[in-house]
Amino acid sequence: QVQLVDSGGGLVQAGDSLRISCAASGPSSFSLYGMGWFLQRPGKEREFVAALDWNGGSTIYADSVNGRFTLSRDIAKNTAYLQMNSLKPEDTAVYYCAASIMATAQAMRLMSVTSKNIFWGQGTQVTVSS
Repeated sequence: QVQLVDSGGGLVQAGDSLRISCAASGPSSFSLYGMGWFLQRPGKEREFVAALDWNGGSTIYADSVNGRFTLSRDIAKNTAYLQMNSLKPEDTAVYYCAASIMATAQAMRLMSVTSKNIFWGQGTQVTVSS
């Protein structure tokens, strides 16, 4: 198993940048986990934002963030990041990190809160003012 702690959210203005982090801990090697970021707005379902193959081979993004957001990971620090640039008010949401052992980015994209064998962070609030 792996434990995930999300951090780095905050209040920013439209056009600003923000980097949120996901720190992982647990007995399994961080390098074996596919990673993903999802967002959830009040009263809405959790939505896919970005995902990375467990072997680092491919990264995919939702159309709404493609070209603005970048998912990366630092295996030495057991941490994944989501760099968010050119933020828009519609990016306002709680952002959740997710991990699933040996998952591809495409498999992560299809994950939901009811999926098995996936671990979630506690979420971090990102608010973008206009």
